[in-house]
Amino acid sequence: MKRKQLPKIDYVLTGTTLGLLAFGLLAVSSASTVLSFERFGNNHYYFMRQLFFGAVPGLLMMYFFSRIDYHKWQKIAPLLVLAGIAMLSAVLIPSIGFKVGNARRWIDFHYFLFQPAEFVKLAMIVYLASWYDKRQQHAHDLYYGFLPSLMIVIVVAGLIMLEPDIGTMLVLIAIAFAMFFAGGAMLKHLASVALAGLLVMWIAIKAAPYRLQRILAYFNPSSDTQGIAYQINQALIAIGSGGLWGLGFGQSRQKYNYLPEPVGDSIFAIMSEELGFIRVSGVILLFLVFAYKGFKIAWQTADVFGKMLGVGITSWIVLQALINIGGITGTIPLTGIPLPFVSYGSSALALSLAGVGILLNISRYAK
Repeated sequence: MKRKQLPKIDYVLTGTTLGLLAFGLLAVSSASTVLSFERFGNNHYYFMRQLFFGAVPGLLMMYFFSRIDYHKWQKIAPLLVLAGIAMLSAVLIPSIGFKVGNARRWIDFHYFLFQPAEFVKLAMIVYLASWYDKRQQHAHDLYYGFLPSLMIVIVVAGLIMLEPDIGTMLVLIAIAFAMFFAGGAMLKHLASVALAGLLVMWIAIKAAPYRLQRILAYFNPSSDTQGIAYQINQALIAIGSGGLWGLGFGQSRQKYNYLPEPVGDSIFAIMSEELGFIRVSGVILLFLVFAYKGFKIAWQTADVFGKMLGVGITSWIVLQALINIGGITGTIPLTGIPLPFVSYGSSALALSLAGVGILLNISRYAK
């Protein structure tokens, strides 16, 4: 008996994702050499971990998820979000959560660190998509539509805030708002919650004065070049040093312990230094193509669940890219958010590729 052939995936979205992944692996291979050698005596330590714990499992999930009917995720949506909440709660327990600096964001599985917040982004997207699909007749209703869906976001955001990880919390809230808007929530409801969110942010800033200092550093980067504004100043030096065509791949000077987080949220600055403005503009173009194709797939999907799922996954990738590049170029305050597919982080990379796999499956059925 002949097997039923699946409709074709969106090849432009596939190629765009693979292009960003390839750039990311090259970026990590260059930006991490100094840090890898200093910490582990091996220039390629971070690159190998990104490849084998992030890219390989991520590509496998991307392939298999692109072949699984996306409607099946709706059946396990509550289970996914409950698992995410359980992991976020577990990471706060000192004997389970792995602490780096003042933040407890990871679970140590000996061979690799897993960041539950990355899983929760995808879980929450699936859950909210399922919620709006089942309650689309209440989309405009405050008490039966908007507030119940908002509660799950508040619980998840609160747990992430306790780690603390304000940047990831803001991304998660931004994704939720994009989905609320796409789902038909009224603007006055969104505006009310946004005002409440600003109040919460003010409380968070008052609780940790360094957050206020970081915002002030954004408005005046030259105020404390050796303190709170050190990272943004070094990032701007890296970007400026690269000029139009860069110093050459592997030739960054800022990765020699000048620019903090050279493989994390600062990796775009390192690549700007090595490749120059013209070449890294190609990366920005790839993210724009990803945004166009992702949202187009979402709007061309017939059912509400697929549409909301597409909006959520695309918003996740695009908003993170916007926040990262905006922060490291001084356009918006730094948040510590990694650049999707590019920054080091196996959990983030694998789960981002998994999300793209689901989006590719949606593309099979888009009109």
